[in-house]
Amino acid sequence: MKKLLLAAGFGLAMAASAQAADKIAIVDMGNLLQQVAQTSGVSQTMKNEFGGRASELQSMESDLQAKKQRLQRDGSTMKPADRTKLEKELAAGGQAFAQKAQAFEQDQARRSNEERGKLVTRIQTAVKKVAADQGIDLVVPSNAVIYNSNDVKDITADVLKQVK
Repeated sequence: MKKLLLAAGFGLAMAASAQAADKIAIVDMGNLLQQVAQTSGVSQTMKNEFGGRASELQSMESDLQAKKQRLQRDGSTMKPADRTKLEKELAAGGQAFAQKAQAFEQDQARRSNEERGKLVTRIQTAVKKVAADQGIDLVVPSNAVIYNSNDVKDITADVLKQVK
């Protein structure tokens, strides 16, 4: 009996909230993030900020590969002292490369998250403005919608215009 009353109460609450939200709209957040990121130049900013470090890592990797190939090719004919020196250089270079690569990836991920956060904030502000201007009561991300009749308005294009 308690379950029945709970289910009935839940059903009434859902019906009341559906009536309160007369105007419902959807928005494609993934599409908006992609388009706003392209138009705002976020990827170019990231390339400018991290391009030098990426080039340095590529150079280090190429140098390590060349030394590794030299060791494999000439290792058996090298003097023991030269071979040991080259092996130590490879080990030290590998550690330095791994540390720099890890720091680079962490810094790049942190900055990417910062830029994404800025974009999401801009988009959310635009969604609120468009919803208020159009008298929309509820905006739902399109990827969270299981079923959509043709009555539900997609405001993605309007939000994109507002963000630009």
